[in-house]
Parts: sequence; structure tokens; C-alpha cells
Amino acid sequence: MSNPQEQQRQFGIMSEIPGEVRGLARTRCPLCTELFLAPKILPCLHTFCMACLEQLEPFSVLGFQAEDSDLTSDGSWLQDHNQPPLSVLCPVCDTEVDLPPGGINDLTTDHLAMNEVLLETLQAQGPGMLCDLCVDGEAVKHCPTCKANLCHFCCHAHRRQKRTASHAVVDLEDLKGYSRTEKPILCPSHPSEDLTLFCEQCEQPVCRDCVVGKHRQHPYAFTANVIHKHGDSMRDLLKSTQLHVDTLEGALRHIEGVSSAICNRVEAVAGEIRTFADGYIRAIEEHRDQLLKQLEGLKVQKETLLHLQKAQLEQLLMDMRTGVEFTERLLTSGSDLEILITKGVVASRLRKLNKVDYSIHPGVEDGIQFSPHEKAGQCCGYEVFGTILYKAVDPAKCVLQGEDLHSARQNQLASFTLLCNDTSGEQMGRGGEPIWVTIIHKDKKDCIIKPSVCDKRDGTYHISYTPEELGTYTVCICVKGQHVQGSPFTLTVKNKFRRHQGVFHCCTFCSSGGQKAARCACSGTMPGGYQGCGHGHKGHPGCPHWSCCGRAIENSECSAVPPGENLQRSLLKTVAL
Repeated sequence: MSNPQEQQRQFGIMSEIPGEVRGLARTRCPLCTELFLAPKILPCLHTFCMACLEQLEPFSVLGFQAEDSDLTSDGSWLQDHNQPPLSVLCPVCDTEVDLPPGGINDLTTDHLAMNEVLLETLQAQGPGMLCDLCVDGEAVKHCPTCKANLCHFCCHAHRRQKRTASHAVVDLEDLKGYSRTEKPILCPSHPSEDLTLFCEQCEQPVCRDCVVGKHRQHPYAFTANVIHKHGDSMRDLLKSTQLHVDTLEGALRHIEGVSSAICNRVEAVAGEIRTFADGYIRAIEEHRDQLLKQLEGLKVQKETLLHLQKAQLEQLLMDMRTGVEFTERLLTSGSDLEILITKGVVASRLRKLNKVDYSIHPGVEDGIQFSPHEKAGQCCGYEVFGTILYKAVDPAKCVLQGEDLHSARQNQLASFTLLCNDTSGEQMGRGGEPIWVTIIHKDKKDCIIKPSVCDKRDGTYHISYTPEELGTYTVCICVKGQHVQGSPFTLTVKNKFRRHQGVFHCCTFCSSGGQKAARCACSGTMPGGYQGCGHGHKGHPGCPHWSCCGRAIENSECSAVPPGENLQRSLLKTVAL
């Protein structure tokens, strides 16, 4: 008997591996988890038992309407309908796969899975396999040439037959230590024939009876002669697919790396957020303590000022009561001589008391507010919000500024600025004060200009207006219902400023280039037919002046007749020059 290595070469058995290392994924159906029974390969290359596939509900059926279906959960569709399903969903990858015209029965058989089931059955403990020939006796021998398992009776018959007498038969026990074994693959149309030929047109293995029947006149060749060509083709496809596999694995590794980087980055950013939040909380708490301390300081300051004012007023009241009581007692109880004697000192004291300047209003106000949205600068490196507002606007200390305060031009936008100050004369530095502005014509009470007040949020207010009527107006500006400093005041609206239409020249002769017809509004003339002015000649004002109106001030308003009225052509010509 040949050695085990020779048996591996003759019987097509691969290298020996321990049986416990082999996984069950290649020998058991994913649906029933039992050993494969008639395994079929779906187009997605997942293998299932044919009986399990027949229990699947169809995904699409030729001429079948889903709303009219009577699909049941027990998978009885194929028993109740004659038409095979066009496609099913793979239970593993959830892919819709198309089925051949003959349905599940025409799917390719997974012979690799059948061989692995055979090998696992050989290696497993328990009852033996049945004979492949008689299907009654227990198989004890294996013919590598026929790839059939034989019982004792069939084994003797196998050796007696002339066609199989030369086949070497081995014990099944000798196959248990190997990683691969094979069962014979016979023609499905002719079960007694081996698939030794390959139909090139149909691209499927066939037997000798097939080429003289169904595959007649089809080009064919022996499987041993075409395996290299088709094997190489599959290897090329495998290489191409492997490239995609490597690319996808790289992409998944990259995704995993990015996912890991995202997790690490999220943790880092979360730490930054916590650090920032903790610092911000400390800054807010410190700012809170500073505000409370400032508020307490304001309280002490205001109470001190009020206490001082109260003490001064109480002392003044005591002095005045003393003077009043003494004077009343003197006038009611004293003699004439006593009154005259003490008159001087009493009158002097009363006069002095009457001249004492005091205020009947509290020296400070209770106007303390908290503005949570106002910026309060930096605290511990963080910008914080919220300030205490304690300044009170004093209308008597508010001032007005601007060129258009007392004069304006008709139909021209004019403006001025109101500066709001507190009792100490310092600018408020914030807005929000109620400003009331009225501009009323003195002679036409129904002529009222509607001003626009813009709060600059820094204690200043921009007031703009456009007068339409000429004349004098009364302007009133109030803050908190009280007139500001200088209010009310008068506003004079004049005609629209007229610009000069001529030239500011020394004389007409020079500015016109010696033209005789050019004239000037100064009414000067020159001998020789020159109608304009000239240096040292009659009517020349003796200084540079405007040709359109004769005014000698360069930055001035034109006093000539307004456009639209009758102008002399000579003046227009001078203007053009």
C-alpha cells in the first residue's frame, strides 16, 4: 500500500489539519444552522440549503401583484403558486438576487460545501454514512477515482466489475485526518455519467450523452483541456476583485482611523470646553463679587453723602429755629430799648442765615440699575457682561453743540448734538434717556418740524431736521421732562444757500482774455468799447471779486438774481468764462 503522501496525491486530498480547527460556517446553513443538505449558491455567493431557500418569501414575481398576494409566514408560497419567483432577498447580505428561470432548483449546487460536509461527517463521532451506490448499507470504503463511498457489499462488487476493478479503494477511517475529500459530481440529466466535457456555447460541464442530445452541434472540449483557460480568466477576475478588496479594506481602515481621530478630538475638545467653562464660571463669579462689592461701596458712598447733607440741614434748621425763637421772643417780650439795642446783632444773624445756600433735594438719587447686556471688560482673561448704572442725568448740565443750532437753510438737512451729563458735569457714557424735541414756527403755529433723534449709546444724541418754511422757530429740548441748558432757543431758517455761478477774478479783462463783450456785476467798464471792468478803470472795486454778483469775499453766498429770472447774456457769458 502506498504511503499517506501518495494517497493524498492520488485521491485529491489536501494537506492534513486538525479537525477541531475547522469552523462550522462552511458546513452549516445560516438559516437552519444544520449541516448543508442540497446546498445551493445564490448569485451573491452565499450558500443555503435548498429547502431553506424554498421557505423564503419572493421579493418580486412575474405577473404577481403584492396587494393580491396571500403570502404566509410559513413560506408556503411556492406550494400555492406555480410561477417561480424572479428574485429573493439574501438572508445574510440583504441583497436582492435574481433567480434562474427554473427557480431555486436551477441554482448552482455548492459542491465544495457538500465535500466539507462529507469531511466533517467523517471526522465527527456517531453513526456512519450511507453507501452512495445502494443507499442502504453503511459506507466503510471510499473510491477516490469514482469519488464514491461504498459499503462492504458494493466494495466487493466494485472490485469485480471490469471497469472499476483497477480502482484503489481506501478505508473511510484513513480520510479523517485530512482537510479535503470529494464526492462524485454526476450529470444532473444523466445520473450515471460523469461530467467530463465542457460546452463552450452554454459554458457548463456536460457528459457524453449531453453532447449527442441537448448540446448537439455545440462546440465542446474536455474539462481538463479548458480548465486552464477558464481558471486563468477567473484568476484575472480574482486579481481585479482583490484590488477592490484591498482598496475597500484600506478605506475602512482609513474610516476607522478617522473615527478614532474624531473620538480623540472630541475628548480633547470636551476637555477644552470644560476648562473654558470652568474658567468662565470663575470669571463670572469673580465679576459677581466685584459687582456686589461695587454696589456695597455705592451704598456706603450715597449713605455718607446723605448723612452729611442731613447733618448740614439739621444744623442749619437748628440755627434758623434758634434765630426765629430768639427774634420772636425779642419782639414779643422785649422793650423798645432792648429791641433797639439787640437789633444789630439779630438782624446780622438773620441776614447771614437767609443767605445760606442749601438744596431741598437729596444730594444723591436712588437711581441704581443693573445692565446685564452691557460689556464690562475683561475678567480673568474672559470678556464679561453686566455693569452697575448709578449716574443720573442732570438736564441743567446737558449742553447743545453744532453749527445748525440757531440757523438753517430751507429744504436742507440740518443737525446738532445733545450731550447728556450727570450732576457733576461728566458725560453719562450711555444712552437710553427719554429725549423730547419740538420745533415750532413762531408765526405759524401749525408749522411744526418733525426732528429725528438718534441715540449714539454713549451719552450723545444726534438731532436732525429739514425745515421747509422760512422764518423763526422756537426749539425746546427736554430730558426727563426738564429743559436742558439753553432750552428753549430760537432757530432762524433762511433761503437755500446759493453758490456763485461766476468766477472770482481780479478784473473782466484778465479773466475773459480781453474780450470786449464780457461784463462784470461790479458795473466797471474800460475805454475802447470794453463792457467789463479793468484795473484802475471806472467802476472797478479795487480788489478781487465775483463776476456774478460783485461780492469781494471769496467764501460767501451769491447775492445775484436767482436762476430762472432775467439775466443779461453778457453776465452769462462771463459766468461761462
